[in-house]
Amino acid sequence: MADLSPRSEISFLQTFLCSAFAACFAEFCTIPLDTAKVRLQLQKKAVPGDGAGTPNYRGLLGTMATIAREEGLAALWNGIIPGLQRQCIYGGLRIGLYDPVKIFLVGSAFIGDFPIFHKILAALLTGALAIIVANPTDLVKVRLQAEGKLPAGVPKRYTGSLDAYSTIVRQEGLGALWTGLGPNVARNAIINAAELASYDQVKETILKIPGSTDNILTHLLAGLGAGFFAVSIGSPVDVVKSRMMGDSTYKNTFDCFVKTLKYEGFLAFYKGFLPNFSRLGSWNVVMFLVLEQAKNVFRV
Repeated sequence: MADLSPRSEISFLQTFLCSAFAACFAEFCTIPLDTAKVRLQLQKKAVPGDGAGTPNYRGLLGTMATIAREEGLAALWNGIIPGLQRQCIYGGLRIGLYDPVKIFLVGSAFIGDFPIFHKILAALLTGALAIIVANPTDLVKVRLQAEGKLPAGVPKRYTGSLDAYSTIVRQEGLGALWTGLGPNVARNAIINAAELASYDQVKETILKIPGSTDNILTHLLAGLGAGFFAVSIGSPVDVVKSRMMGDSTYKNTFDCFVKTLKYEGFLAFYKGFLPNFSRLGSWNVVMFLVLEQAKNVFRV
């Protein structure tokens, strides 16, 4: 993957800063799509006799329009503060550690192109490690995004991200900040591996086409490929993660998986696929474009 190889001339700290900045920029640009995705994933299928009404959200654009109409345009950016906090930690670590871990796996004396297996394994490890550190920010982000329009007189659970952190710790205990850690580690390790490895392979394939160059169009296509591959593989664990973090009625990850499958069917694990891909596809394009340009600043 261009600019993510061990031959890069910039340091770990510079890579971390570039990655954190690129991830935060992409997060700000695409979080309305993520908010729509979370609402769609948390929306449960109506079961006859349970008192549930017609689903409030329908489709990507419909969900965004409903949120903007009922809660105001700014509601689409609910969770942006913990979202940026998450990307500073998670985005910086997962990419910043990717090259060092990859070199460790193959050995410092290795010469040539890295095998795809080692790329995937390195991304799995860095994705898992990074999200273990960043899980509290992810939890607060999902909790804030999950809050819809409330009836008159009913206060919101949290007034902001800092209040959310303190309220969760006070009411549920410090360990609650790592609620959903299991599916979150699985989801982010898998998606990180899919993003980094597929970006690598798609870009290499494009550059082998006669006349192709390492330009913005190449980065755009590789980023879209990385996003589609990541969502296709990671969507089931992403749905379980969102439900575990947004709904405390589930006992554990397995309970959430079984109940979702039993009451809503297998396709429920791909609920919100379009907004998820729209978000991750555009997120990857923006992130990789900004990342490569940011790294060039340090090379001057």
